[in-house]
Amino acid sequence: MPAAPTPGSRLRLTALLAPPLLWLTLAYLGSLAILLLSAFWATDSFTSDVVHTWNTDNFHELLTTPVYRTIALRTLSIAAAVTVVDALLALPMAFFMARVAGRRWRRPLLVAVLTPLWAGYLVKAYAWRVMLGENGVVGAALAPFGLHGPGYGTTAVVIVLAYLWLPYMILPVYAALERLPERMLEASADLGAGAWRTLRSVVLPAVRPAVLAGSVFTFSLSLGDYLTVQIVGGKTQLLGNVIASQVTLDLPMAAALSAVPVVLIVCYLAAVRRAGALDSL
Repeated sequence: MPAAPTPGSRLRLTALLAPPLLWLTLAYLGSLAILLLSAFWATDSFTSDVVHTWNTDNFHELLTTPVYRTIALRTLSIAAAVTVVDALLALPMAFFMARVAGRRWRRPLLVAVLTPLWAGYLVKAYAWRVMLGENGVVGAALAPFGLHGPGYGTTAVVIVLAYLWLPYMILPVYAALERLPERMLEASADLGAGAWRTLRSVVLPAVRPAVLAGSVFTFSLSLGDYLTVQIVGGKTQLLGNVIASQVTLDLPMAAALSAVPVVLIVCYLAAVRRAGALDSL
């Protein structure tokens, strides 16, 4: 039975955790609070200076302007599409790594999954811009089948974001499948269940919290991304790049727009927490 913590150990633990917690509170939560507070300010239409006058005009404009609603729904749809694509790709890849590949191959495969994370974000995004271009690799590969590449636009944004965040989905699913007891699969086979029944009744319920845990990353990162849409999005507008463009023009409005992804992420975290997904992070 572990010994009860002594007052001295509690004091050392408090001294160890206090600086990072203080930094988190001041640098992250403090700046977030200031950002949301500035959403209630206004911008002088003549001088473009921020006027510290309390009002809700920015949120009223955000809720009543159709273009903002359209951009918010488009951003939400793209984040959801990226999450679904990554889940569909991660499940078979993680299953092969954890249950099919031999033990000596698991580590090289895991390194292969992590390798794209070592490259710079902009390098990968611009590489995809070249591949998705008019004379890119994607179009050349589809040409023999009478097809053409997606070009720049919403589809390209989903493809690139799904590629960028795929490792964040694979890793928790791989960890969940590696922890899945072999006896559960054997028991399913002994009871006469086929491969698809075992997948549906044993494997998927076991990895569901891990998929939801991975979706926290893919969904939130896609929701706040603004560089990818600038590189391969063409004329597509998402919340991220609209906020970036408004920062220098109308800071309070940019702050009000920033509240939208914050609210969406908080709601999503609350939803997946009920499913036990945060325990898999």
